[in-house]
Amino acid sequence: MRLSDLQAKKIISITTGRNIGSIIDVEVLNDGRIESLMIDQNKGLFSLNRESDTRIIWGDITKIGEDVILVKKD
Repeated sequence: MRLSDLQAKKIISITTGRNIGSIIDVEVLNDGRIESLMIDQNKGLFSLNRESDTRIIWGDITKIGEDVILVKKD
């Protein structure tokens, strides 16, 4: 799977059912494994505040489906 494939998917919380946002970046460990996904939360079009981006740890991902990624995150 390519990063562009992941970026096309919606990130959905399994606890609330809401759309968390979209993938804007990935943190990779030295051995090449993905550590976490950086999510751009559903904000306004011209929001420049990067401090409010959400970090999803790879272990919090419960399922990667065809159209969505389900995560344990509120």
